Amino acid sequence: MQAILSFLAEIFSQPAFLMGIIAFVGLVALRSPGNKLLTGTLKPILGYLMLSAGAGVIVANLNPLGGIIEAGFNIRGVIPNNEAIVSVAQKMLGVETMSILLLGFIFNLLIARCTKYKYIFLTGHHSFFLACLFSAVLQAAEFHGWMLVLIGGFLLGSWSAISPAIGQRYTKQVTEDGGIAMGHFGSLGYYISAWIATKTGNPANSFADTEISEKWGFLRDTTVTTGIVMFVIYFICSAVAGTEYLRTITDQNMLIFSILTGLQFAVGVAIVYNGVRLILGDLVPAFQGISQKLIPNSIPAVDCAVFFTFSPTAVVVGFISSFVGGLVGMLFLGAFGMALIIPGMVPHFFCGGTSGVFADKLGGKRGCIIASFIGGIFLAFLPAMLLPALGSLGFENSTFADFDLRSGASSSVMPSPSLVR
Repeated sequence: MQAILSFLAEIFSQPAFLMGIIAFVGLVALRSPGNKLLTGTLKPILGYLMLSAGAGVIVANLNPLGGIIEAGFNIRGVIPNNEAIVSVAQKMLGVETMSILLLGFIFNLLIARCTKYKYIFLTGHHSFFLACLFSAVLQAAEFHGWMLVLIGGFLLGSWSAISPAIGQRYTKQVTEDGGIAMGHFGSLGYYISAWIATKTGNPANSFADTEISEKWGFLRDTTVTTGIVMFVIYFICSAVAGTEYLRTITDQNMLIFSILTGLQFAVGVAIVYNGVRLILGDLVPAFQGISQKLIPNSIPAVDCAVFFTFSPTAVVVGFISSFVGGLVGMLFLGAFGMALIIPGMVPHFFCGGTSGVFADKLGGKRGCIIASFIGGIFLAFLPAMLLPALGSLGFENSTFADFDLRSGASSSVMPSPSLVR
């Protein structure tokens, strides 16, 4: 029984498989021919695998930068990391987590079928993160067995359907009603950024619509722009860290290392964009079958990186603004005597970049910079506030990296006999 449960949980925690299954069901509902059934099922899977591969390249090239900044500026603290907490939760509550994950997807489908919340959450690894959080919080509140799984599954399924709905009016403006929703548990941060942008900026003057003169025409290519910007960041940070530290992570000359790492980062971004195009090209049309035949008016909620193509320049601007906000937040944390949260490059890129896209579409350049900067401050303060709560759950010196997960953990940890003792 446990082997079957593990197998099913592995499938439902993989967004690529989830997208393929949903696309297949949609195409069957549309009575598509065999050749369309094959290509329409495989392309969303291949698209997400491509997106994941690109994200892997990005992460692999961002990780050294975090260490370089720590060494260069002599910073010591906690770096938010979802995977660190998930690995601990899996050891303690593996069966409960997998059961919550499966039941959560079933509840998500039921809620989409029977209520006004028509969103089907397809980012399986984020569902897995939240399932881990719920299993730990509910156990600390002294729920066990089937009651823990039932409550956790219902909470996961409910939030999977409701969270995309909260800011769908913003998502529609970003995608120009492209038929998708936000399926990422950093969504509250993106919606707040969009709201801030509407108050501080002007959507008529956005990065997405900026005309670039022929002289600077190379900047129209986002891959080239990203490579140049990241090279400058790597080179400055490496120069501050010094050659002695650099020798501990690479044998390359500082200049060569900065050029190659910056360009490899840009390659990762380009792979992500191509994966997104594959996903959107086939998943959205296939989803019409589900929307028309099985769950009327349903909408797929997809990963945050899918939104990068709607304003590529804003991704880079949002990342940098968010990271600066994270540094400012870290300084304030030190001044207040709180735990230092070192800005994690990965959450600031994906969360800050997505916030930048939403803010650029809703508030233009000014809104993008201001909203992403404020979002970066949130990414510093929320995990610092969450650390004591997670410590009481058994996750010492670890904290979540995404907005919804942090908010959910801090608001979910209620006084209970096991926490008071």
